[in-house]
Amino acid sequence: MTKSNRISIAIAALGGQGGGVLSGWVVDLAEANGYLAQYTAIAGVAQRTGATIYAIELFPEEQIKKHGSEPVLSLMPIAGDVDICLSSELIEAGRAVNRGIVTADKTTLIASDHRVYAIGEKEQMGDGRIDSDAVRDAIKKAAKKLILFNMDEMVLKSGSVISSVLFGALAGSGALPFSREKFEETIKKSGRAVNTNLAGFDLGYQNAKGSVSVSEAPCAQEFSSKSSPLLERIENMPDEARAIVTYGLHRLVDYQDADYAELYLSRLDDFKEQMLLSDVARHLALWMGFEDIIRVADLKTRVQRSEKIASEIRVSENQIWYGHDYFHPRYAEFTDTLPASLGRMMARSSIAKSIFSPFFSKGRIIRPKTIFGYLILRSVAGLRFMRKKSLRYHTENKRIISWLDLVKKYADDNPALALEIARCPRLIKGYGETHARGINRFSAIMAYVEKNGDAKGIAEKIAELRDAALLGEKGTEFNHILEKGMTDHAQQKGEFTWAGSS
Repeated sequence: MTKSNRISIAIAALGGQGGGVLSGWVVDLAEANGYLAQYTAIAGVAQRTGATIYAIELFPEEQIKKHGSEPVLSLMPIAGDVDICLSSELIEAGRAVNRGIVTADKTTLIASDHRVYAIGEKEQMGDGRIDSDAVRDAIKKAAKKLILFNMDEMVLKSGSVISSVLFGALAGSGALPFSREKFEETIKKSGRAVNTNLAGFDLGYQNAKGSVSVSEAPCAQEFSSKSSPLLERIENMPDEARAIVTYGLHRLVDYQDADYAELYLSRLDDFKEQMLLSDVARHLALWMGFEDIIRVADLKTRVQRSEKIASEIRVSENQIWYGHDYFHPRYAEFTDTLPASLGRMMARSSIAKSIFSPFFSKGRIIRPKTIFGYLILRSVAGLRFMRKKSLRYHTENKRIISWLDLVKKYADDNPALALEIARCPRLIKGYGETHARGINRFSAIMAYVEKNGDAKGIAEKIAELRDAALLGEKGTEFNHILEKGMTDHAQQKGEFTWAGSS
């Protein structure tokens, strides 16, 4: 028997994406059309709901009859010996290339261009995402033939699952010696959501066969400068800055009100240089729109969120469904929502903490689509009118003002330092321990600037500190770099103070 008679297929899929169903379809297709098929599932490490490699080998039965003996088929993909590789996500395609499953002289690679971020990417304090463009370049060079498009978008369009889109792309690739009709017969015989699977199959087939490219996501709606007096004030800004400021305005109007968005614009008036203005505008919009329990409750009850969930779980017309949201606000988040003086008193009072903290010791399940659940969340969201009086607002506002003052202080004399200071709020994100850790490191860097702002090479030092602060939870490298540069004994011990410290 010649090796060329065998067809080796590897499928890389995440949990819940139907990799097992897709493998079953391939096996059924082959066996119904004169091929011996062997199928193995190799479970991988659970990184994003679990990643599994499915290995399939096909061999024509006529060759078995001709030679009078059955072939020995492999139980797993062998590097350099895979004819077809299917991947349900971009990084899984990259991992297949890295393992040698995809080779330039042999492999047809069929992959989705969308991303499902790994835990390792999400847990970084900074932007921990793997560079998708670098992965695309790698798989283009590695594969003999590449079919790459956003299959997740096809799933949403068809109401199917990604396995059916992959199956259609496999049919359209021509990598298997079976007609489209044979593929479709396999789906029909399976009896699994036949109509929606055929719809997904068709979109996958068309994209693979005709090299139909998926258009980019629609650009954000452009707003006329006449639609708001606020937008008239940014007409003369540089294009890049104007786009960011426009986003900031709409974000903050939605978050609070027009007056709050006007405060945002007023704070930007002191910055004229394009790059500095863009960075300040970006981070200021995000910081002024900090997430508190008022914001969370508001977002949980929005119609758009309900419609998105209904679309993702494929709710049929007139079907009743309920979602369960888990809430676990801490005592600190409760005091943050109170008027500043009361919240500060309760946060510091051991008596108040002992009385009220048990109410925040465990999380609760709330169903926003029930009357009771909806009213609870809307009541919390309705507290937006008192946000500017809350302890959290006073705390964040004090930090924002002190940060802006530092940026303005060096904007003319040391623009490089001003730019690095403007980029430091990227450390502030998340909630709970993540937020506290980011604030502590941000405050430490600001304290360093206040003490060493006139030192030689200070801009490079701040950039180094910021990058080190983004590396991980423990902050070993950050603390080492910080203490190495500190001359004040108290700050060497980590007792950092700056004008924005609470």
